[in-house]
Amino acid sequence: MAGWAERSLLLGFSHAQLLFAALCLVVLAYKVAVFLARKKETARRVKDFSGPPKHWLFGNVREFKQNGEDLQKMVMWGKEHPYAFRLWFGPSVCVINIHHPDYAKTVMASTEPKDDLGYRFLVPWIGNGLLVSAGQKWFRHRRLLTPGFHYDVLKPYAKLMSESVEQMLDNWEKYAKTKEVFELFEHVSLMTLDSIMKCAFSCNSNCQKEGGTNAYIKAVYDLSQLANLRFRMFPYHSDLVFYLSPHGYRFRKACKVAHGHTQEVLRQRREVLKEETELTRVQAKRYLDFLDILLFARDEKQQGLSDEDIRAEVDTFMFEGHDTTASGISFILYSLACHPEHQKLCREEVNEVLHGKKSMEWWDLNKIPYTTMCIKESLRLYPPVPGMARKTTKPMTFVDGRSLPAGHQMSDRCTSVFRQVFDPLRFLPENVSKRSPHAFVPFSAGPRNCIGQNFAMNEMKIAVAQTLGRYQLIEDPAYKPELVPRLILRSLNGIHIRIKPVDPEE
Repeated sequence: MAGWAERSLLLGFSHAQLLFAALCLVVLAYKVAVFLARKKETARRVKDFSGPPKHWLFGNVREFKQNGEDLQKMVMWGKEHPYAFRLWFGPSVCVINIHHPDYAKTVMASTEPKDDLGYRFLVPWIGNGLLVSAGQKWFRHRRLLTPGFHYDVLKPYAKLMSESVEQMLDNWEKYAKTKEVFELFEHVSLMTLDSIMKCAFSCNSNCQKEGGTNAYIKAVYDLSQLANLRFRMFPYHSDLVFYLSPHGYRFRKACKVAHGHTQEVLRQRREVLKEETELTRVQAKRYLDFLDILLFARDEKQQGLSDEDIRAEVDTFMFEGHDTTASGISFILYSLACHPEHQKLCREEVNEVLHGKKSMEWWDLNKIPYTTMCIKESLRLYPPVPGMARKTTKPMTFVDGRSLPAGHQMSDRCTSVFRQVFDPLRFLPENVSKRSPHAFVPFSAGPRNCIGQNFAMNEMKIAVAQTLGRYQLIEDPAYKPELVPRLILRSLNGIHIRIKPVDPEE
């Protein structure tokens, strides 16, 4: 009797195992079927577009070695495939890379949202601000924030930026004396953070003197680096894997610090402004910062932004306004170090405007046309944002008749128009008029262009002009930047130059 019961128990357990195994096979078969269907559908969507050969599993991922040659590969593929080419990231994710002005015009004339492949990694930090929001929320915020970048608001920022640049140049005195090679980006990044803290919060952070010891500054640095790390490490694309990793823990901890700082500054500013009802009265007492604009912003229904929305826009401004500008300035100074003949012409122009002054002022910014052309030429060769990604919400047809359906991802970088030679004269008015306005779009174009582009250009002009007024920039051939396109353009081995004081006789 006992033996019969034992055999029945074993038989029952075996049936359960078989049932579980069969269920697993059904789930697996379903997953494989869904995967194959998705892969087939993606291939159908992009059938009109060619691209470099791909691996059946990895796609084109293994082509990107992170060795400083990835951008040149993109340029090479752009020459091989007219207008646009496809790149596969794994077996079922495909991005159409646009590299021609006519295609760029079609994309940038639309209000299509940013894609959810890379930008979503920033959302836990910057929230749904202008960079990543879409639809009516984006339209409303864009309209409310536009007054914050009016020239009347930007005008007093010139003095604040000038002070931050001067502090950076003071820190460089030791390199001018020793003539040793030093890395630019770290210094410039602290300078742009210092500047944006003044312009966004009216806060003197002293971060250029203290380095990364300030908790908020350290958090902003960590968040920028960790978002970049997550973007390029595919296992971290999984929320669960990233959440459980040490990097995910650091990211959450830094988010808490950054959000806490913004909320406390917001609370204090509301307290200061509780008796004020008009922005003009505040402006009569002091310059307006970005936070003032956000707090007083009202739509046609006299509704303002929520605290969550304000925090998102401030955090977005901190990310977009310091890292991208730091990349731009660093590569501009490097470009001028590599081309002393253009550096000399810029310095002559700057000295004529400064007349012995140390600092650029607001009314000086439009008096340096050749320097501005050099800035633009460096932005062309070293775009701080090397790609702008969108996702179609409706079918999009391009100038040559090819189309993309709704729900597809695109990335834009115009690479087919110019030769890779530093030539500022491309930006003479008569030369600009001969080409498409979408051939050079460092700040994007159309309705979703960069709202802070005048802020950024002003800071770049001030940084370049004051640096040239004080130091001669010298290339060291032993240090060539190894470019890597991430959320912003970076160099794997840093951006290095030498400097020496400007000879008054020159």
